[in-house]
Amino acid sequence: MSGTEKIVLPDDDYAKGPKKKKDDDIIGEYRQEVTEGDHGLEGDKSGISTAITFIVALAWSLFQMSTASWLLLDSLYVKAFHLAFAMALVFLNIPAIKGANRNRWDLRILLAMNRVTLFDWAVGLVAVAAALYVFFDYDGIADRAGQPNARDIVIGLILLVTLLEATRRVSGPALPIISLLFIAYVFFGPYLPDLFAFKGVSLSRFISQITMDTQGIYGVPLHVSATVVFLFVLFGTMLDRAGGGSFFTRIAVSGLGQYRGGAAKAAVAGSALSGMVSGSSIANVVTTGTFTIPLMKRIGYTGTKAAAIEVASSVNGQLAPPVMGAAAFIIAEYVNVPYVEVAKAAAIPAFAAYMGLIWITHIEACKLGLKGLPKNELPRFWVEMKKGMHFLLPLLMLLYELIFLQHSAELSVLRAILVLGVIMLLQPVAVARVRGTPLLPALWTGFKTLVDSLAAGANNMAGVALATASAGIIVGCVSMGLGQQITSFVEVLSMGNIFLLILITALASLLLGMGLPTTANYIIMASLTAPVLVDLATGMSVHGVDIAITLMGAHLFCLYFGVMADATPPVGLAAYAGAAIARVEPIRVGWQAFIYDIRTLIIPVAFLFNADLLLNGIDSWIAGLFLFAMTSLGMMSLTSALEGWFIREVNLVERVILLCASAVMMFPFLVTGAFLPYEMRWWGYTVGLALLALVYLWQRMRYHETLF
Repeated sequence: MSGTEKIVLPDDDYAKGPKKKKDDDIIGEYRQEVTEGDHGLEGDKSGISTAITFIVALAWSLFQMSTASWLLLDSLYVKAFHLAFAMALVFLNIPAIKGANRNRWDLRILLAMNRVTLFDWAVGLVAVAAALYVFFDYDGIADRAGQPNARDIVIGLILLVTLLEATRRVSGPALPIISLLFIAYVFFGPYLPDLFAFKGVSLSRFISQITMDTQGIYGVPLHVSATVVFLFVLFGTMLDRAGGGSFFTRIAVSGLGQYRGGAAKAAVAGSALSGMVSGSSIANVVTTGTFTIPLMKRIGYTGTKAAAIEVASSVNGQLAPPVMGAAAFIIAEYVNVPYVEVAKAAAIPAFAAYMGLIWITHIEACKLGLKGLPKNELPRFWVEMKKGMHFLLPLLMLLYELIFLQHSAELSVLRAILVLGVIMLLQPVAVARVRGTPLLPALWTGFKTLVDSLAAGANNMAGVALATASAGIIVGCVSMGLGQQITSFVEVLSMGNIFLLILITALASLLLGMGLPTTANYIIMASLTAPVLVDLATGMSVHGVDIAITLMGAHLFCLYFGVMADATPPVGLAAYAGAAIARVEPIRVGWQAFIYDIRTLIIPVAFLFNADLLLNGIDSWIAGLFLFAMTSLGMMSLTSALEGWFIREVNLVERVILLCASAVMMFPFLVTGAFLPYEMRWWGYTVGLALLALVYLWQRMRYHETLF
């Protein structure tokens, strides 16, 4: 590594405006194109299409912020306009038939598309009108509740068709196909064998419930998307556009870059900080990975391992509070708790998983004999913190509103957005003042950045809104009576065995995740399996003590395995995005990331049977920090056993001891339950610590090293 080679980090100069793209700026090109492809809005970028898209997207953001503050509308109206805006953006930007007009293998799967046509625009207008039908004829629909007329049925069918078509254009065919299978089940259920038979429903009832009621398309998933999720996605987009993502990356590199494998540790930390806000694993990869992957390759990580580390850490970001993506807010609705309770329950598992990943980067660096980045080339931590400290203000506002004032998630994030908006306006002005340049152009730059970020936030929501609406079709079919039938079938399939059901749920989530967005995957699996998980666990006991699976734990379990699908080969889109940046095979990246994420897949199994990890009934900060420390050590033990390295390379006996230590750290009552009451279960952690100390001392003696 040359001492004169500069470390390329995200630009922190926000007053100069956009830079001209260099011909060799491949990474920047990848970042832009993969981001746009992820959200499905990479279509026609010329002429009037661009202008209309911008106006529609900006109007959508302003509408959502208005309904969260001063504009009082019926929730059904809000959901109808939310869906209409999303479908308008999709039909404006994505054509009916996608063609492979790109010659890059690594982007073809994400970005293959042609220009939109007048036909697409016409279909979009029909779709928007169908979505807004409940707004235009609200009173008539209410009077005809359950008894739709011919016009209602026709428009309902149009809404179904256009919604599934829009979802196909954004997310691919998997979700529409699954929705159609559920619809077919509703109508053809009476003709199926007894094990699968369903009484069926009439067309009028189906259309009424699915397209004009709050138990179908306009149900809970779309409600959450229209009220809370949009604002959180907007907040994350604005923070990244303002420079917050770059700030987090620079802070991570400046704080960790000098240590062994420091670039990888910085990638994990930066992805954690970015993922906590973005709530999207793919967006996280292309935001932080464009800088961290080249840094990791520079110090000696292979392209595959560098991309896999970034993918694994970015996927974990979707599990980390305070945002966690759309699914977390839907969990709050299904479990009927404030969102802060979901964030509280998810905190220890998510951050312990990150500690395990940091340990993986350390082990990989030890195996490869890697060093850190030169300290004299790194940005200084406190200098970077001083330059970007203002980015912490909206985050602190969000946490203060959620945790201390205990306001609703919607109100909390709206106030954080307002604070961030002021920062975006004034940031270029402050820079201009320091440099002595004119203030008015700087203020105009800030205003344009703010407006552009509002439009970008809406564009980023199109796929989420359509996924939740289409998932609402499935939820509506289940609520017609299919749920009980499917639940019975799942119980038969699992033979009443809770562990077999866990395996079935996990595998089904991973398989569905190959074609479904995270949110839709979670909604389907939680609707079908979460209640069964809770029911089958009833009566289970360990050492004579009943072990109950909480509803929160069951829903988070479904979320974890759904999120992991973003990195699971052969389709994991986060792996494709990381591979595009590293210029390596995406399948190899996916497999390597999956190996790294095995420790994350163990955690949901652990918290199913150990509700302490979800802070269930635990309100003490000290107790929470202690549980986090012990769970993190459990993750590190598991990682060492799987990777074959602790302080040095481990032998078979040490692997077994490390696995035992990990099991005890995850579920201490396994040990203490034989001789201590359940209330004293935490003493089991001393056994786990003793096992770790044993391996440490054994390795020191085996390799003839001093103890400290």
